[in-house]
Amino acid sequence: MFSLQQLDQYKKELQNELSELLNFWQKNTIDNEFGGFYGKLDNSNKVFPHAPKGSVLNSRILWTFSAAYNLTGNMDYLNTAERAFVYIIDHFIDKKYGGVYWSVDYKGDPLDTKKQIYALSFAIYGLSEFYQCNKNEQAKKLAIELYNLIVEHSYDTINGGYIEALSADWMEINDLRLSKKDANEKKSMNTHLHVLEGFSNLYRIWPNEGLNKKITELIHIFLDHIIDKKSNHLILFFDEEWNVKSDIISYGHDIEAAWLIQEATEVIGDKELLEKIKIKSVKLANAAAEGLDKDGGLWYEYNANENHLIKEKHSWPQAESMIGFFNAWQINGDERYLEKSVNSWRFTQQHILDKVNGEWFWGVTENYSLMEEDKVGIWKCPYHNSRACIELIRRISKVKDK
Repeated sequence: MFSLQQLDQYKKELQNELSELLNFWQKNTIDNEFGGFYGKLDNSNKVFPHAPKGSVLNSRILWTFSAAYNLTGNMDYLNTAERAFVYIIDHFIDKKYGGVYWSVDYKGDPLDTKKQIYALSFAIYGLSEFYQCNKNEQAKKLAIELYNLIVEHSYDTINGGYIEALSADWMEINDLRLSKKDANEKKSMNTHLHVLEGFSNLYRIWPNEGLNKKITELIHIFLDHIIDKKSNHLILFFDEEWNVKSDIISYGHDIEAAWLIQEATEVIGDKELLEKIKIKSVKLANAAAEGLDKDGGLWYEYNANENHLIKEKHSWPQAESMIGFFNAWQINGDERYLEKSVNSWRFTQQHILDKVNGEWFWGVTENYSLMEEDKVGIWKCPYHNSRACIELIRRISKVKDK
């Protein structure tokens, strides 16, 4: 039986970790020479000042420091969010065609100019959170513009859902992939999950009827197409008509979706749909739990076709486990889920935190050796880990107030 004292200890540890994470980013990643934030740091905090700068990284920095300010009221966090906002406006917004570039070079000049819908969604996510800090109308206006561009150019009017990517001028392209490891397919779970996330945060500041319908439709797309009806794992890739194009299981995405889809349903206030989603949330959490190791860590991926487990434990699935299993406990009160949440944090403390130089390492292999990946990069951001801290601090506070 977990006591309020134990929950309070969990909260205090996460408050401390949030402070440490944000301090790391403010201390190590601000690019005073070329503006914005550095595009890459390695495991030992070595800066690569000429590395490209990614829109996803910058949008996630914007979201993180905006959300941290909204939680704490710390003006230093708002100042860092302002820095991210200004850099996005000045360098990532395509002034000719609209939307955001995937990347710019270290000087802030356009590099990869394709319109990846995933990137536009994170810009909406960050801008909407920033608006909640200070009612910046430019941020709200831009978030709405990006939403309209996604609906205009990416929305599939025949089959529903969103096409992965388009050219700089919104034309069809051959290579739709988010990264080299992804399948080159028209639709993906990952993009739809984060479109849902971005749209939901926008709805908090702009409760538009058309946006409500798009969020509702996305929730049903997850129920009808993306969540496998037998296994309750997420299906990762599809063609235009929602035919399945992958058999990889991503445990981290399973547990992330378990709470994000529920959050979106709560945001739009559909109580009847929410009851259905809560049942599905627990099923998603159970599916994700198949990837838990005895040490509390969550394995990365499983290839069902080849019966092959990728024996790596990346940092972001541990962060999502902390929230997703806590959410399952809140739904049904089964303390085994709360235990899984705490165990994910304990695993992270032991194996993922860089106790010398700060932040979280990318991940570890089966024998706990460090993976030689970026600590800061196109994909390695302060979003998953800071969000786990922010989300759980809020949730534990609410539990204690009951």
